[in-house]
Amino acid sequence: MEASPAGTVECSASDDIGTDNTGYEDTDTRNRAMRRRALWPLTMILIGVVGYAASTLVVDAAQQRGGRGNAEAQALAEPFKGVTTDGNVVPDLFRIEATGVSTEPVKAAAERFLDSLSDEQRARTVYPIDDDEWRKWQNIHRYDRQGVSRREMSREQEELAFELLRAGLSAQGFAKARDIMILNGVIADMVGNQEEYGEDLYFFTVMGTPSSTEPWGWQLDGHHLVINYFVLGDQVVMTPTFMGSEPVRADSGPRAGVRVFGPEEAKGLAMMRSLTPLQQVVATIGDEPIRQVLTPAFRDNYELRYEGLRVSGLDETQEAALLDLIGEYVGNMDDGHAAVRMEEIEAHIDDTWFAWMGGTDDDSVFYYRIHSPVLLIEFDHQGGVALQTDGMTRNHIHTVIRTPNGNDYGKDLLRQHHEEFDHVDGRHVPRARPAGR
Repeated sequence: MEASPAGTVECSASDDIGTDNTGYEDTDTRNRAMRRRALWPLTMILIGVVGYAASTLVVDAAQQRGGRGNAEAQALAEPFKGVTTDGNVVPDLFRIEATGVSTEPVKAAAERFLDSLSDEQRARTVYPIDDDEWRKWQNIHRYDRQGVSRREMSREQEELAFELLRAGLSAQGFAKARDIMILNGVIADMVGNQEEYGEDLYFFTVMGTPSSTEPWGWQLDGHHLVINYFVLGDQVVMTPTFMGSEPVRADSGPRAGVRVFGPEEAKGLAMMRSLTPLQQVVATIGDEPIRQVLTPAFRDNYELRYEGLRVSGLDETQEAALLDLIGEYVGNMDDGHAAVRMEEIEAHIDDTWFAWMGGTDDDSVFYYRIHSPVLLIEFDHQGGVALQTDGMTRNHIHTVIRTPNGNDYGKDLLRQHHEEFDHVDGRHVPRARPAGR
């Protein structure tokens, strides 16, 4: 029996029973065997669902305990591989190459931010380029985060931190990040908990030294908002990026009108509705959304097979709608690098899969996934946490975007860079290649 990531089960219904000349020892044995075989698929499905739910609850419980143990320790004990379909990385998907899109604005912004920090703050903020700090992030509110937070910054430092975000993100992406922070302040007021929630509980770290040629990057880590931003020359990898919110809108008070994830929700539903009835059946992998995206924190090496509807079967209008939906996530990057990323994604569009769980009514809750060799997007309506609800709600949303097959955090580009150069006294020294290469 093999449980899939979606909790379905593949099984064999073989039983060791007596036989007569029709295959059974007698009529009673035959009837009992037929009843057992009739119940077997249902039993296996229940076992799979219960097993999946239990494993998810264990992970969630470990994450809710926060700190520096449990799920984090187990994840970091595994060498980074990346999200794969079967544990094997597909090779040669990514390469070091010029994009023609400058990274000087984000480099300059990072330098100004670092220059504003005290020696003590800088010691907590700067890490080596290959440090495990990249993988130490968490989307829940209870977590021992590293770096310097907005709460402890001066007004000048905070503005410089925002300049770093503006330089790396598009106008859309920056506004979304700010609104997620604002809504984290709204929930702090709603539940009366300023210690665990708050608009300013977001932490910045920088890996490596900002450079035009050397690899470096930065990370923003806080409740419902995690951005990993790797830079090598003029290339950028902005995954994993986790964005979520509870609530997704402020209906009253000084922040009334703030709303997040409307386009991701509406375009996802429109994409599903654009499919033919048969295509919808193929795309649907579950009647109810799952209670958590499958690749949140500490799932860097998750094995997730392709499921749902293969995009190669879509017509031009449907494919355009899917690319528009993907662009809603990729478009959080600065415009130039978002265009580069979309070209990479479109090169693998025929190997892309769209999967759906849940309903398709105007008020339905649902989960969807877009998955290819170079892209993984997940969207999920969650149950209430800070705001308790019965079942899933549209007022709590999680999203995540990753680069499968080893290039989250720009790891594959960094690997190639290290293979090409030795670093001696801060200089690049090309490695000697074996004869014949």
